[in-house]
Amino acid sequence: MIATDWLATRPGETEQALPDRQDAHLVFIGAIRTPFATRDQCPRQGDAESGPECRVEIDPLWHAALAGIEGFAHLDLLYWMHRARRDLVTQTPRGGEPLGTFALRSPVRPNPIALSRVALLGVEPGALIVRGLDCLDGTPLLDIKPNRCQHSPAVPEARHATA
Repeated sequence: MIATDWLATRPGETEQALPDRQDAHLVFIGAIRTPFATRDQCPRQGDAESGPECRVEIDPLWHAALAGIEGFAHLDLLYWMHRARRDLVTQTPRGGEPLGTFALRSPVRPNPIALSRVALLGVEPGALIVRGLDCLDGTPLLDIKPNRCQHSPAVPEARHATA
């Protein structure tokens, strides 16, 4: 397989320098361990049914925040695509026509925040075992949210936490 140069600008794409200001402060709460060492190895989207098992390692400061997480079948993970470009305003998907960055699910965006809905397979001390990720090994974790909780509008779900 020929590796793709993910930093190259393709025909139809436009770049925009990032502003000097910083508007927010984020804290990484852990790291995601996947079998994907390069972007070429990552699936286009995670598969919560047949994708590989992955490990979500939580920093010790946040271990107590996992209490009750085992009551959910699915979680939403937000993570920072730390190796993605951040300067493209328009992009040309493989085999497609140029589109605005906000019309795509590409990792290349001004704030490379990703969201994956994963199946929770297990809980270990300070870690989650999940299926359904599409990110590089070592990707910084921003947040974990249950897909639904008792405070969400009713939607059928295999399990709900009671607290």
